[in-house]
Amino acid sequence: MGSGCSSPSISLTTIATSHFQSQESLSNSLNFYSPTRFLEPHLLKSSKIFIPKSPLKCAKVPEMQTQLEDSAKPIVDPHDIDSKLVQKLANDALVWCSLRGLLVGDRNSERSGTIPGVDMVHAPVALIPMSFPESHWKQACEVAPIFNELVDRVSQDGEFLQQSLSRTRKADPFTSRLLEIHSKMLEINKLEEIRLGLHRSDYMLDEQTKLLLQIELNTISSSFPGLSCLVSELHRSLLQQYREDIASDPNRIPANNAVNQFAEALAKAWNEYGDPRAVIIFVVQAEERNMYDQHWLSASLRERYPTSNDRYGFNDCRDGQAVAVIYFRAGYAPSDYHSESEWKARLLMEQSRAVKCPSISYHLAGSKKIQQELAKPNVLERFLENKDDIAKLRKCFAGLWSLDESDIVKDAIERPELYVMKPQREGGGLAQEIDCLYCNYTSKSLILDPLLTAGNNIYGEDVRGALLKLQKEGTGSDAAYILMQRIFPKISHSILMREGISHKEETISELGIYGTYLRNKTEVLINQQAGYLMRTKVSSSDEGGVAAGFAVLDSIYLV
Repeated sequence: MGSGCSSPSISLTTIATSHFQSQESLSNSLNFYSPTRFLEPHLLKSSKIFIPKSPLKCAKVPEMQTQLEDSAKPIVDPHDIDSKLVQKLANDALVWCSLRGLLVGDRNSERSGTIPGVDMVHAPVALIPMSFPESHWKQACEVAPIFNELVDRVSQDGEFLQQSLSRTRKADPFTSRLLEIHSKMLEINKLEEIRLGLHRSDYMLDEQTKLLLQIELNTISSSFPGLSCLVSELHRSLLQQYREDIASDPNRIPANNAVNQFAEALAKAWNEYGDPRAVIIFVVQAEERNMYDQHWLSASLRERYPTSNDRYGFNDCRDGQAVAVIYFRAGYAPSDYHSESEWKARLLMEQSRAVKCPSISYHLAGSKKIQQELAKPNVLERFLENKDDIAKLRKCFAGLWSLDESDIVKDAIERPELYVMKPQREGGGLAQEIDCLYCNYTSKSLILDPLLTAGNNIYGEDVRGALLKLQKEGTGSDAAYILMQRIFPKISHSILMREGISHKEETISELGIYGTYLRNKTEVLINQQAGYLMRTKVSSSDEGGVAAGFAVLDSIYLV
């Protein structure tokens, strides 16, 4: 469509999963194909579219200088800030959040997740950004395009996906249903010529090894692109306003343009589809307290194009309306599929010509088991040719093992504090993330019986108990889990604010790097790092070493 693409409008439709069941309406709206290292010394080794330059305000930030002074000092210790200044920071932050839309729905209100503008509260945030080594920041940004390309190539290897997840299929009904849809796409030779990925790779900085290690790679519903850039702007504003009191440079907070880069990728995918009358639909959960993060993304698309943006269920879809792009902010957990109707709707979506974000193969490529398989020797070479790229990815791999590796399982039973036991499926996704932003939690209280709570990771003594129980049962349920190296991040000082109350706490943080990827047949149109998300939570230990606390949105201050 070239430069003339600015005249047709993109129509945005938001679909709640509670209306998944109307396959008849959906089939009228979509066009279909016919079916014709790392624990040593502890562990054993074993562009065709015009994008106007008018970004949302959250993207209007100073660019980081390429070369930063070696004499850069870490940000002031937040615990050294006196209480009067903390109160000023908190008050100004609350006003800023209210005026700029750094908001979530109030968990105490039943309507806050369904009606926009009702019972809103500020998102839980840190008042001061978290110090983070510039070298590790650059490393995380550098590998983002490599991970994007890896996901795309893995997604095209149906045999690898099916074989790698074959044991998991028997142990986890949810993964089995996803694989069933994937198998049907292979049977009809369904080709996804236009492939769109909006990813987020999460990392922690291990204090002992000083390595930046990957926690997981999210390929579906990578949340907070909207709110994360607002937090970066909030922190930059506070550091500027209180520069004399805090003596920190606001320009050392990296530019964060996640929401606009996500919008650009969605818009270019719509353009590649080639039908100016087609719409982009957002598939969301029926009750979503994090709806404003999604609305920021919709607003970015509207600002770039004269779009309509209404929220519809499938029953409200207009007959005959073509769908160009399906963007999933739901569908990653069994709770999103209330009946057989939702599974039928997911299958119909996969059969359609619409660009799926993600497609079923991208969805499976982001599973924990695939992450573990890719960490095995010589597996990356199956998908990547560049030795330097392979080395860069391996450098950030944590130790990952399947539960059929007897030596590792034995060691995990003997030394459970050095491992994390992770379920194959998504660990709660967006809903769990926003709930963790709201409320106090203790991992042990969430995992009274680890094997009955597959949505949570298992730590400490619970690892031993879970492994012994699986061995005793001998049913093959161990295929629903993997073992991962326990990462011990640095303990830092933070000021966390929730429900208008600030707390000085000892904390740990997790960095998420967004990536956008768009390919049309053999041409890669977008492959880039696309902003970041920092999450910080209280860190404390009981006798079992179980982390406890609440999480907030944060940004980073490069040192």
